[in-house]
Amino acid sequence: MNKKELELKRKNRVRAKIRGTKDRPRLSVFRSNRFIYAQIINDDDQKTIIGVSQKSLKETSKNKIDKAKALGILLAQKALSKKIKKVMFDRGGYAYQGRIKAVAEGAREGGLEF
Repeated sequence: MNKKELELKRKNRVRAKIRGTKDRPRLSVFRSNRFIYAQIINDDDQKTIIGVSQKSLKETSKNKIDKAKALGILLAQKALSKKIKKVMFDRGGYAYQGRIKAVAEGAREGGLEF
């Protein structure tokens, strides 16, 4: 198996265990080389409730991990304004470290529970 197939296998294994509902939607994180994206999804209705990306942040002088943490805080603020308090964290096929961990910590700092 090549690297992409292994990543897809890990992603499917994680997604099989996590399903977002109306009461507790799924916080999904996608990481590219340049940016990081996060969205809150209701899997029952197959709707994205909130979506944010690193491109929507104002400050540009920090490193990638600081930007990821700021993204998590921004996502939490938007979620709380829509009365979403509890979510399920979906790391996709990524390891829980670096920018993925920073988004989770930022979301927790912002007031989300998972």
